[in-house]
Amino acid sequence: MNSARNGYRGQFVLAADVGSSVLRCHVYNRAAETCGEAGDKIQVLSPWHGCVEIDPEVLWDQFVAVVRDAVKDAGIQINEVAGLGISTQRATFITWNKKTGEPFHNFISWQDLRAAELVRSWNSSLLLKAVHGSSQLLHLFTRRKRFLAASLINFTTQHVSLRLAWVLQNMPEVRQAAEEGNCCFGTIDTWLLYKLTNGSVFATDYSNASGTAIFDPYLMCWSSFLCSMLSIPLSIFPPVEDTSHSFGVVDTSIFGAPIPIMALVADQQAAMFGQCSFDVGNVKLTMGTGTFMAINTGNTLHTSIAGLYPLIGWKIGQEVVCLAEGNASDTGTAIKWAQELSLFTDVGDTTDMATSVPDCGGIYFVPSFTGLQAPVNDPYACASFMGLKSSTNKSHLVRAILESIAFRNKQLYDTVLRETCIPITHIRADGGVSNNSFVMQMTADLFNQTIDKPKHTDMSSLGAAFLAGLALGFWSSKEELKKLRKTGVLFEPQAKWKDYEPYMNSWEVALQRCTNWYNDL
Repeated sequence: MNSARNGYRGQFVLAADVGSSVLRCHVYNRAAETCGEAGDKIQVLSPWHGCVEIDPEVLWDQFVAVVRDAVKDAGIQINEVAGLGISTQRATFITWNKKTGEPFHNFISWQDLRAAELVRSWNSSLLLKAVHGSSQLLHLFTRRKRFLAASLINFTTQHVSLRLAWVLQNMPEVRQAAEEGNCCFGTIDTWLLYKLTNGSVFATDYSNASGTAIFDPYLMCWSSFLCSMLSIPLSIFPPVEDTSHSFGVVDTSIFGAPIPIMALVADQQAAMFGQCSFDVGNVKLTMGTGTFMAINTGNTLHTSIAGLYPLIGWKIGQEVVCLAEGNASDTGTAIKWAQELSLFTDVGDTTDMATSVPDCGGIYFVPSFTGLQAPVNDPYACASFMGLKSSTNKSHLVRAILESIAFRNKQLYDTVLRETCIPITHIRADGGVSNNSFVMQMTADLFNQTIDKPKHTDMSSLGAAFLAGLALGFWSSKEELKKLRKTGVLFEPQAKWKDYEPYMNSWEVALQRCTNWYNDL
């Protein structure tokens, strides 16, 4: 790193974060202080029920504009930027023509449900049952975790695998290009890298690759077995590089000066890095569009029964850090939905509304606009209010929504504890919903743990900056990064589990009644 350190000229690091709802760019100085920022709302398309897409050209134009605006806001010149780190939402993908660079279709979001029937068909198929049986035998004789993982595999709509299989089955142009070796597959990071380098670099990193469910984290390569099973050509996938790595240089024509691209990282792993959750047992809880809870498992991949996902957190040189993660898709989306229904005007009002009533009045909300993930794992679950009465008012509804977020957090927390058996050393929260003190306090109570919310909650952006800065030598070590992260608020437990237990039990009854809803219609 010292040689890299001597090579950088700029005094600032750029970090662009393409989330599920918002695209942001921050300019950081050596003290990891934000010197400039800009953002724009992600334009999500939903032409039919279950379809969630993003126009790639619109996203590209937004990306360029937001980076320029952040640099302008910082009052600096582009040639003062040492390098760029890019954090992106995971499992949202696109395919494009290798010769022309033209996309075959829009980005298909991780929230998209078009492959739900394909998921159901595969999960009940004789072939998958045979895979489970043979993998169990192989694990029995070899004791290798990758065979245990294969014996437990079940597809979900959030995995890229079956959404990509759906594309290849339903879009003849993509299938033909793939068969002819003229098709490129990429998650958002790969597409942006390709565009930023004017088509000269086609690559991804280990964190993004592992989030696709097509990458084998045990062998650290794209899964030839899975691709063979789903008839997906391996030739479409990009090379996989370290997370903190010199990926290339931004073409001068885009911003007016060449900028080294020094990190690609998936947003949740970026948040983990930004929180400086570098050690085994560190837990990161991100509450944004969805909730993502991850625990650092060191260099050991966790093999889950309940639906936690084994991920590569980051790879830097010889260091590979693994995570076990569970998620709930509808967190910020539930709050946004309530706002669009005029249950409240300003998100900041929700805490006051929730505390204005002693409880939710016997009503419960199930946040399941895009199904329920671990530990329920039901793409056909529906969102609902249950127990509505003539006396129910807006405050009851808002409180029920906020309580449902905390209850889902508790489900994920219990699953992490039960499955990993790793002592938790700290819990750090981020994401827009972590600014809601009602949700945070209730979550701390349910966990019976102190939760540390940082001074600034854009952790995905900071993590991308940290990773790029390490590659540049802008910062020298993780120990230096730990000193730069600042705690904002500590939420200490104030109530006991017994105070919440009857309410959560009733909420879980409501949740069970919402399961398999769309499959039964």
